[in-house]
Amino acid sequence: MQRNFLWIPLAAIALAGVLLSLYSVWPTLFPAVVAVAPLVPDCDLREADCTAVLPGGGKVRFAIDPRSIPVLKPLDLTVHVDGIQTRRVSVDFAGTDMNMGYNRVTLESRGTGQWKGQASLPVCVRSRMTWEARVLLETDIGIMAAPFRFDTFTPTASEWTP
Repeated sequence: MQRNFLWIPLAAIALAGVLLSLYSVWPTLFPAVVAVAPLVPDCDLREADCTAVLPGGGKVRFAIDPRSIPVLKPLDLTVHVDGIQTRRVSVDFAGTDMNMGYNRVTLESRGTGQWKGQASLPVCVRSRMTWEARVLLETDIGIMAAPFRFDTFTPTASEWTP
């Protein structure tokens, strides 16, 4: 009978540990955003760099190379920030209509508003996947975001090269 009562405090301690862990990682997984640039409707990252204008001024230019944006291959990311002082820049990739898990990369500063890094995208069961790359700018007033959308195409078995 006494053993059953031991599980209650142990379960409470375990639950408190889970809640504390969730509380500590919540800002990393879901950062509070103070401003979001409107989605650029005619942006095609497969053709050229795209530029978003943030509310209150400032521009974010984003590029992915290679332009074909292959899945499971290294992608070179370039962000150029103009008109905003940033401490850190990250790019968060999310499927627009399918949860593809946590996929965020922090870029390195190259000076004069230029940031670079590498990422790769997971393969999707669909032949075509629409993604949103959300460029996150850590500034003195908070995090600003610029969304960019693009599609990836999963190669067929005959096109696949490891």
